[in-house]
This record gives sequence, C-alpha cells and structure tokens, in this order.
Amino acid sequence: MPPDNNAGKALAWAGGFLGFGFGGFFDGILLHQVLQWHHLLSGLRSPALQDIRMQILADGVFHALMYAIAAVGLWKLWKSRRFFALSGGGRCLWGFFLLGFGLWHLVDAVFSHWLLGLHRIRDASAMPLAWDATWLVLFGLLPMWIGWQRRHGPAGGDPPEGGPGSGAEGHRGAGYGRVAAVALVVGGAALLSLQPAGRESGEVVVLFRPGISAASAMDRLAAVDARVVWADRSGALWAVRMDDAGRAGQLYARGAMLVSTSRVSLGCLSWMAAGSQG
Repeated sequence: MPPDNNAGKALAWAGGFLGFGFGGFFDGILLHQVLQWHHLLSGLRSPALQDIRMQILADGVFHALMYAIAAVGLWKLWKSRRFFALSGGGRCLWGFFLLGFGLWHLVDAVFSHWLLGLHRIRDASAMPLAWDATWLVLFGLLPMWIGWQRRHGPAGGDPPEGGPGSGAEGHRGAGYGRVAAVALVVGGAALLSLQPAGRESGEVVVLFRPGISAASAMDRLAAVDARVVWADRSGALWAVRMDDAGRAGQLYARGAMLVSTSRVSLGCLSWMAAGSQG
C-alpha cells in the first residue's frame, strides 16, 4: 500500500480494527465458551479469582472491549465505503482484516500467555507451550502472512461521481453491498458471543447475578421448565436439566449472567471443585 494512498489507508484501518475485534470474538467464543479451555484470568491463582463469577465478569469485560474495537472498525468501514469502487479495494480490506486477526493472536500469545501469565491456550494441558505455539502459527502468523501478501490497496484516484450514466450509482451499490457483508460477518460473531453454547437437550449451567436469592432463582428456573440437578452453597450457580435447551437463553432476561450447555457446565463445575479444594 503506497504511503500516500488515502484509499488504501482508510481501508487498512477499517480492516485492521475489524480483524482484531473478530480475532477476540473467535477466541472468546471458541476457547472460553465452546471448548472451555480457559477463561481470561484462569492462569491467575488469586483466591478472589477462584469464584467463577469473577472469571465470568473478566470474560464479559473482555467481550465489551472487543465490541468497542469492532464498532470502531465498522465506523471506519462505513467512512471508507466509497473506496470499494476502486479496483483492489476489497483485496486491501480483507488483507488488513487478516493482519488484524493474526495480530490479535500474536498479542494474546506474547502478553496474555507468556509475559503476564493470564492463561494458556489449553490450561489443563501437560504441554501448554506446544498448544500456545501451534495456535499462534495457525491463527496468528499464517493469517498475518496471507494478509501481508494481499495488503496492497487500490491503485489510486477517486471513485466516480456524478449522476446517472456516470457509473457512480453502480459503484456505490457495490460498495454498500460489501460493507453490509462485512458488517454481517462481524455482527454475527458479536451476537454469537452472547448465545448459550449449544441448543441440544441436556444439562445446562446457569449463573445468576448477585442479589438473587436461592428461592428466587428456583422460581426463575421453574419458569423455563428447568429441573435442578445441583446448586452451589451460594445459590448463584445451578446445574439444571432441560428437555428443550433452546429455551435456556430466556434465563438472561430473568437475571442470569451465564447460560451454557453441558460441556461448559462440566468445565465450570470442575473450576468450582478446584477452588473449593485450594
């Protein structure tokens, strides 16, 4: 991308912010919620962090930051939408999107894994460094290399302007369509980060916010036909069984901070058990 290429710079900033935010969503959805390999602060053994609610709070702050970064990227994408009319505009955007995506994983590996020790890719592994390095290569260095090859922006000039027959309307339409496509991808990832980790029938773990009594929590669970399997002594964390786990998401409107299916339930219960033994 030539340094004086304003079109390329605009698309580069948009793609970089979007890619970085998407990298955070990818990490949070896959590793925090679906696979349950780590929480943001699961590598820290402070007594206060043995409470799963603190881990969920930290994950929530992390996701809020990713929302902010993605929002900046979408705003910059909208501001630069007219440059999609130039040849190579889409290639430049996706190139810097991949650079941002890979940069997220590079920053996460260096700072979160190795310098600060906040967590590892797979906390329970006997070889955490091997997991860290493999993940960094696959989702950090490789996307950055591909993005670097595709980073060159539009050849220059301004997109066409004018009335009918000038080609401006067609170019604007193409630009709007590409902006909408990127926004749907990033927005879909953001919405997915709010959803329960699965929809199948089975066990569901529910974490209610502070201030909700055990009796009130039971009433809220009964409202969605959830049958209690287990509850912790605080009355905040519940394992329940539901015939239709698709209704579990309704618990967010009833005061739940976290709603996840059985695979995540086991991870949370294991964390609580480890904390009680420490």
